[in-house]
Amino acid sequence: MILFCEECGTRHDIGQDQIKGNDFQFACHTCNERLVVSLVDKSKGKKVHAAMAEGGETNTSSMEPLKVLVVDDSKMIRRVICDIIRSDGTKEVVGEAENGKEALELLTKTNPDVITLDINMPVMDGLTALKHIMITNPTPTVMISALTQEGALETFESLKYGAIDFLPKPSKVRGGDLKSQQEEILRKIDLVAGVQIESIRYLRRPAMDKSQEPATGYECRCVLAFGAAEGGYGALLNVIPRLQANLPAAYVAVMHQAPHHIDAFARYLHQCSQVTVQRAVNGAVLRGGTCYLAASTENISVRKHLDQLQLQVDATPISEGHGAIDQLMTSVALSMKNRSAGVILTGTGVDGLEGLGVIIKSGGSSFVQDPLSCLFKETPTAAINTYPVQYSVSDKQMAGAINAFINSLTR
Repeated sequence: MILFCEECGTRHDIGQDQIKGNDFQFACHTCNERLVVSLVDKSKGKKVHAAMAEGGETNTSSMEPLKVLVVDDSKMIRRVICDIIRSDGTKEVVGEAENGKEALELLTKTNPDVITLDINMPVMDGLTALKHIMITNPTPTVMISALTQEGALETFESLKYGAIDFLPKPSKVRGGDLKSQQEEILRKIDLVAGVQIESIRYLRRPAMDKSQEPATGYECRCVLAFGAAEGGYGALLNVIPRLQANLPAAYVAVMHQAPHHIDAFARYLHQCSQVTVQRAVNGAVLRGGTCYLAASTENISVRKHLDQLQLQVDATPISEGHGAIDQLMTSVALSMKNRSAGVILTGTGVDGLEGLGVIIKSGGSSFVQDPLSCLFKETPTAAINTYPVQYSVSDKQMAGAINAFINSLTR
């Protein structure tokens, strides 16, 4: 297992024989920062889903079903969700809780593979319960709540605290088709169950006081282009807040989300990150210690102009056969050569694969999220199978790898 210290970027190669039980603690040999690692093997009940995903024939009667703990303060909603889960022969409900406190008590008794969790509950709300779950017994969790919508503060908070994905509660009032909602709930439970939980907690200094940041930002000596498709919110929340603010690097991320959702996400991400986070706008001069977010519907590229690096953002249709992530990565490779890097996070489809190849051919570096930590594994898996990727680490370890890379590149 490879770990990168968030504080100084030092790489640590941890042998499996060094890890005793589910928790492992050690001090960074460079900066003495204490690192606490929790690793949980949630492989039970997954064999049937793995076989189904690979298209093989499986005797489901001989396999353990996927165990789900349902948490919601509404008895009616619990019944609806439980009925949906029981309608699938590969899953079973192993417990029901009407608040977070009950959920924590049931968690150790039932040892579920997946938790569905509401947010607004009495006694202990879902976000508080989620924090406890991820510290004491990390378990793949999908938030199912009236509050979880794209762009909602509660959604971002739940992802920051360790939830894998989110869904609104099933309802006829929303005008949706109940059958399609049922299928989506079952699909998300399967996807969430396939994510390897790695809870890495760093006992570190408080984040930088943004009021003390220099107005002009830091010098920009390298550029990292991020591609985040489906599941990108959670991945970026595990990466961007962990980036060191005082490094001479700029980060540009394309997300496969609607522009107005990215507006809200940029504001939220800025509040919980050491680096400055803002929306990508046309003509912006790239500054070190700054992350720029763009939507995949926007044509975004990086160009050199009068010895400065600038963003070009417009509504011009992207060339046929190319995606927004490919466009961004290609432009970064042409502008920065060996001082460029491409970062592929969770997602489906091919957008970003061609661009990553251009960066590698230009002498730049490559980072790909370990598919085991991805909600959607297709794009990262294709990248790893196509190119000699330098860094393949989980989303929680990605920032440490990036910090170490920038330090070595600009030292």
